[in-house]
Amino acid sequence: MSYITTYTRKHFDPVHPDPERICIQDIAHALPLICRGNGHVSTFWSVGEHCICCAKEALGRGYSNRQALACLLHDASECYMSDVPRPLKQEMPRYREVEEQLLQVIYKKFLGSSLTDEEAQRLKEIDDDLLWYDLEVLLEEKQPGDAPKLHFELDYTVRPFVEVEQEYLEMFQKLSES
Repeated sequence: MSYITTYTRKHFDPVHPDPERICIQDIAHALPLICRGNGHVSTFWSVGEHCICCAKEALGRGYSNRQALACLLHDASECYMSDVPRPLKQEMPRYREVEEQLLQVIYKKFLGSSLTDEEAQRLKEIDDDLLWYDLEVLLEEKQPGDAPKLHFELDYTVRPFVEVEQEYLEMFQKLSES
């Protein structure tokens, strides 16, 4: 079998992604059910919640809705391929290649194009800033340097996944309309 069956019952091949089979409902449903840090955290924190926080931070920094939407979607490939911890992923060039190809298809479908270098850099900065807090709070692992300044109130309260799914869909809709 060369496909997965998604929440909306589509057959999707992550190695040969068909943009017509990429569905925001599948992304919004799956990401809140996937735990950050491969589950090695003090409490459940979903990839969906992380993506919402990245989008809120982009808006808080005054970035465009397109940039915030890119932040919301930056881990969307994980809903189709799961995630692999960074140390292992570095040893898996083919996995990284498939993941990047899938992410580009997702960006083109929902943003109309790939990210510019500036957009990609902004996204990486936001993602890294939130990772700093994840390591400090969810792993209780002291991070070097001062805490990055955030432009929204980060709250690690665990919410039911259906609430995260709904917020993800609402944020997607709002950011897509502009």
